[in-house]
Amino acid sequence: MKILEFAFVGYTVTNLKRARDFYEGIMGFKPATSWGNDESGWQEYEVGPHTLAVVTENEAWKPSKNGTAVALEVDDFDASVAHLKANGVEFIFEPSESSVCRSVIIADPDGNRINIHKRHEKGEC
Repeated sequence: MKILEFAFVGYTVTNLKRARDFYEGIMGFKPATSWGNDESGWQEYEVGPHTLAVVTENEAWKPSKNGTAVALEVDDFDASVAHLKANGVEFIFEPSESSVCRSVIIADPDGNRINIHKRHEKGEC
């Protein structure tokens, strides 16, 4: 078996409307493909060449507070953190810095973890 690429990252949510308010309203994602409705639905967001799928809980998809996480590269780390704090987003791990990046881990309304990430420019740090 040879894995070619990531098809998508998927998060299960308990309330699609609340999730869409978060991903579209706070995170600024633009909706792409949709199926179903807020009670039983699937919403995709295209992020560069990748896809984030948000799906209501069903037999195949169950929420997990410690499961899959997605890392999102941002253009302005400090402005992104300020925006998230101003919108009352839960911080799982406060902003930190390593030799390669700055990052913070936040949670969506269902506790799915999202890493907000900014790589250092070459020669920084």
